[in-house]
Amino acid sequence: MINTIIFDLGAVLIDWNPHYVYKTIFDDEQEMHNFLANVCTSDWNEEQDAGRSLQEGTDLLVAQFPEHEANIRAFYGRWIEMLGEPFHGTVEIFKQLKESNKYKIYALTNWSAETFPFAQARFDFLNWFDGVVVSGTEKMRKPAPEFFQVLLDRYNVNPTEALFIDDNYRNVLASEKMGIKTIHFKSADELAEELKALDIL
Repeated sequence: MINTIIFDLGAVLIDWNPHYVYKTIFDDEQEMHNFLANVCTSDWNEEQDAGRSLQEGTDLLVAQFPEHEANIRAFYGRWIEMLGEPFHGTVEIFKQLKESNKYKIYALTNWSAETFPFAQARFDFLNWFDGVVVSGTEKMRKPAPEFFQVLLDRYNVNPTEALFIDDNYRNVLASEKMGIKTIHFKSADELAEELKALDIL
């Protein structure tokens, strides 16, 4: 019996995309893609999500790619511009689940501890959770099982009574290995159908 629902945030409830900044910097779209694929990469950003300071991460790349210094510094200097709109369909599902009073609802997110407060200030629904576990604060991130365990232990969650929702299949697999039922998020409409099939929504 599911009594706990755990949401990922980015690409599930919140639209975050570096393209929003870098499309205003690069005239050539392919140059932008090359920069994000080879300089300010996802792997590099995830190290900040895992607790490395923004300053250290930035300085590391500037030393490695001095010719890209201005564009590297824009990543966190203009980070707030990378926040798009909430995914309203998913937020509405979250609201329905919350108002049902049937479930404890938590967030487990890979997010820098330094940038997360900007999201909290902008998106009021982040205050609806019964608890939020942020990778940058814990200095570990998905898909590490230890990171999932932090949430389970902190909020006394039985993994067999929990449902986890994430867009990243790597994290879905990690969650399933922890014994947590998981939905691989693709769209709000599909999520609603899957939750109805489970008699949760």
